[in-house]
Amino acid sequence: MHQPTIQALFNHIAPHYDGLNHWLSWGQHLLWKRMVVGWVDPQPSQTGVDLCCGTGDLTGLLAAKIGATGQVWGVDFSESMLALARRRYAHLPIHWYWGDVQQLPFAEASVDVVTMGYGLRNVPDRQQCLREIWRVLKPGGRAGILDFHRPQAPWLRAWQQWYLQQVVVPIAARLGLAAEYEYLWASLQTFPPGDQQVQWAQACGFRACHYPIANGLMGVLILQRP
Repeated sequence: MHQPTIQALFNHIAPHYDGLNHWLSWGQHLLWKRMVVGWVDPQPSQTGVDLCCGTGDLTGLLAAKIGATGQVWGVDFSESMLALARRRYAHLPIHWYWGDVQQLPFAEASVDVVTMGYGLRNVPDRQQCLREIWRVLKPGGRAGILDFHRPQAPWLRAWQQWYLQQVVVPIAARLGLAAEYEYLWASLQTFPPGDQQVQWAQACGFRACHYPIANGLMGVLILQRP
């Protein structure tokens, strides 16, 4: 799917995005996002960037750790998602930026921590996105990337397919979003497993490891710029 089409998709689902995420993950997506923030370990007064920030869950968690003495940015290409994020987190000093995560608006080695939730899978050039993360991170800076993962166990892969196609899509269809959520399973088929993500990251110069979580249904790629 081309980037303008993906962009239109996220603009369309924005009003229902939070509610569906919470219901369809049984509220666990918030726990997984807190795990990502814990792994990158943001500190007060640092600079943090949340890529593909959507409605701002991870961005808000970063801001709570970094505080008013630092800087936190949320970057997304969906204007509708950013509009919701601005309203949800108007009480926090977060900078919101409409743009492409393949061309970040930050100077080289200017960012301490980067997070990304359910975004890398939707980026047309995933390796270019990783190169941009490497470019903007300071030496020693860390990034945490959360996304769906294809579990190794055949029965779990079958369950994941059943759940996405027979539960997620029908629920989304009641909101007129069947086609948009059918894309989720299709995108997962082209998303590389954790070991390939690690290889891509290492080719960029990162120290990298990948952790399957939620019984392998999700995964977190942890990066550090030496």
